[in-house]
Amino acid sequence: MQRFSKRLSAVAGLVKQDSVIADVGTDHGYIPVSLYKSGKIKGAFALDINEAPLSSCKALVEQEGLSFAIETRLSDGLDNLCPDLYDTIIIAGMGGELIADILSRCEKLSEKHIILNPMTHPEIVRKFLYDNGFDIENDFIVKDARHCYSVFDAHYKGFVGKKTRLDYYLGNIKNFENKEYFSHLLNFVKNKSKSGDDYSDIITALEDILNDNS
Repeated sequence: MQRFSKRLSAVAGLVKQDSVIADVGTDHGYIPVSLYKSGKIKGAFALDINEAPLSSCKALVEQEGLSFAIETRLSDGLDNLCPDLYDTIIIAGMGGELIADILSRCEKLSEKHIILNPMTHPEIVRKFLYDNGFDIENDFIVKDARHCYSVFDAHYKGFVGKKTRLDYYLGNIKNFENKEYFSHLLNFVKNKSKSGDDYSDIITALEDILNDNS
C-alpha cells in the first residue's frame, strides 16, 4: 500500500485508540486501511461522493482482506451514514467552506471527535466550530513536500466563548516555526484588507510571529 504522506500521517496521528471513524472524502482509503492494520481503530466507514475513488478504496480494502472492518459507502458528506455508527469524523483534503457545510449537516455532531485538514480557509472551519460550542485542541502546521497544511481536531465543550477573527485565523496553534505558512497567510490577509475591512490585529500578530527569531 502507498506510504502515508506527512499530511495524512498528521491527520491519522490525532485518531484516538479504539475509535470507529467516518472518513469523509476517503479517496483511495489509505487512512482507514492503515489505521485498522496498525490496531488503532475498531472499524471504519469510508465515504466519498464520487464512484471512482470509492471503487479504488473498495479495491484496496478487499486486497487487504478488511471488508469485515471497513465499509465503503457512496455519500455526500455524512448524509448516508447513521451518526450512531461512528465516534470520529475525519475530513482531509477539502476546502474550508465545504468542510463547514458537511459538518453543519451532521446529526449528533456534538458527540463526535472531529479531525480536519482544510486545504483552504481553515479560518472558516474554526469559526464554525467555535460558534457551535466546540473547542479546538491540537492545532498545527505540517510541511509536506512544497506545501504547508493546517491540521487540527476539536471536541464539543457545550459553550460558545467570545472569539475574534484572530482566533479564527490562528486557532490554538502553539508552534510558529513554519514561517513559510505564516508568510503566505500574512499576504492573504493583507490582500483581504484592501477591501476596506480592518485586519490590523491579525496583520500585527502575523508580523510579530515572522519577526520572532526565538
